[in-house]
Order: sequence, then structure tokens, then C-alpha cells
Amino acid sequence: MDSRIAQFLGHADTFTQRTTSLSAAQWACPSACEGWTAQDVLDHVIDTQREVFARHGMDLGARPSGAPAEAWNAHAAAARSAAADEKTLLARFDGPFGPTTLADVLLDFYGFDLIIHAWDIRRASGEDLKLTEAELDFIEAVIPAWGDALYQDQICGRLIEAPVDASRQARLLALTGRRSW
Repeated sequence: MDSRIAQFLGHADTFTQRTTSLSAAQWACPSACEGWTAQDVLDHVIDTQREVFARHGMDLGARPSGAPAEAWNAHAAAARSAAADEKTLLARFDGPFGPTTLADVLLDFYGFDLIIHAWDIRRASGEDLKLTEAELDFIEAVIPAWGDALYQDQICGRLIEAPVDASRQARLLALTGRRSW
């Protein structure tokens, strides 16, 4: 399996571990994404991933329904199955930032999304998720490539100033419009 696909699937597995144990009440809590509950964040992750697969002719079947964890697990299984189609995932196309592949898009953008939105969901549940150093390295590496596109509607809120003594995680989250202090 191509390493980019494997890394994306690894991010999806970590997202599963971090998010699927929430209670029904926690899924209804407000998230760090203005106007969205934890459930809304999960729906966004599922729907945007389904959209990118569909744009490349990959049908993931009917949109999963049910309890949040059930919907996510069904979606993740469909995405994992689709990821076996390396021919489609490695085909070059012209994206908004130039020539790319679906494997690159899944890793760079949707991998970022899985990390950030796991933090959003855990924060909504009242917990402060500590991202790993590897995840912080990843976020730090991908953000600069997007420039102002990062702040388009439905991507990230405007950057906020982190305190001078903020942790690396807090500074990186602040770049995405999230306040963790």
C-alpha cells in the first residue's frame, strides 16, 4: 500500500479511537467550531470525505446513519475499502494548488482534518486532547502550503494570537482559529 494512503488510514484509525466513546449527551455539546456541536463536526468529517471520494468516481454507498460512532465506523470501513483502489488514488489531476493525487489530498488535507476535528470533538466532550509530536509536526508542515485558503468558509476560523508562553499545540491550534487556553 502506498505510504500516503497508509498514513491517511492511520489518521482515520486514531480518529476512531479518540472519538467513538463519547456519550449521546457529549455529541450534543458545542464544539470549538462556531455554531457546531460535536455531532456536527463528525457529520462534516464524514460528508466532506464522502464528497472527495465521489468527485473522483469512488462510490462509498449510502451515507451511514445511526448513532455517531456507528455512522463513523461504517463510513471509515467504506473509506478503507475505497482506499484499496490505488489506481484511482494515485492518478494525477489538477487541484486548487496544482497537480496532485487523491492520495496526497487525503493525507494532507483530510489527514489534517482528522487530527484537528478529533481535538474539536474531544474538546466538546470537556476533554483537552493532547496531540502527539508527530501530529504537531504534520500540522506544522501542511498549514503553510494552504496560505489564506485555510481560512475559507468551512475550513478554519481566522488565526488568533496565542499567549507568548503558549505550548506548541496551543500555538498551532491558534493558527486554525482555535483557542485551547
